[in-house]
Amino acid sequence: MIENNKTRTKIILVRHGECQGNREGLFRGRSDFSLNEVGVAQAQELAKEMKIYQPIKIFTSPLSRAKQTAEIISQECKIEIEICEGMNNIGLGPWEGKPKQFIAQKYPEEWQIWLEEPERLNVSGMESLDQVQQRARGELNRIIKNCTGKTVIVVSHRAVLKPLIASCIEINKPYFWRIHMDTASYSILHYEQLRGFTLVQLNQTKHLQEFISEWE
Repeated sequence: MIENNKTRTKIILVRHGECQGNREGLFRGRSDFSLNEVGVAQAQELAKEMKIYQPIKIFTSPLSRAKQTAEIISQECKIEIEICEGMNNIGLGPWEGKPKQFIAQKYPEEWQIWLEEPERLNVSGMESLDQVQQRARGELNRIIKNCTGKTVIVVSHRAVLKPLIASCIEINKPYFWRIHMDTASYSILHYEQLRGFTLVQLNQTKHLQEFISEWE
């Protein structure tokens, strides 16, 4: 069988725009931060960029910062949004909403694991990156099955998108800090049945006037 553009699915992976939790250096997890003023501007810039790709649908995490980003893109591109629980952010349990400096002091051993190899992190009440990767990949497989040959957008969080990319292009552990994604950036995966996934772009930010680059 000859593969062509009609059987190639384009998945645009979008990290949500900035929220106050980003600005304050907090572990966000499932804390439901809304976009701040910068985040709204980022989403508007992102929306204009997305229009170029002519997507047919947006799939988004249910959290406000992701959903608001998706809504702004939806309005610009005039396409439907679907809420996907499988693309929800990692559940961080006792770390959620806490400053990173506080976590570093209260959980020094776990903090060091987070900095070096978060795939090994095991905190009671916290979702593991393996669990995140499994559910996000399952959701992506469903999306591709239903949208074969089309262009779609997935709006989520860096702790979801990094494991997802690693799964798709088979990056072994430790992978988390080998992939970088800024707020309101986008990355592009192509999927073909014959070849599987190809990472075409990573962490594209040329459309943004302002963004925070988080390295921990």
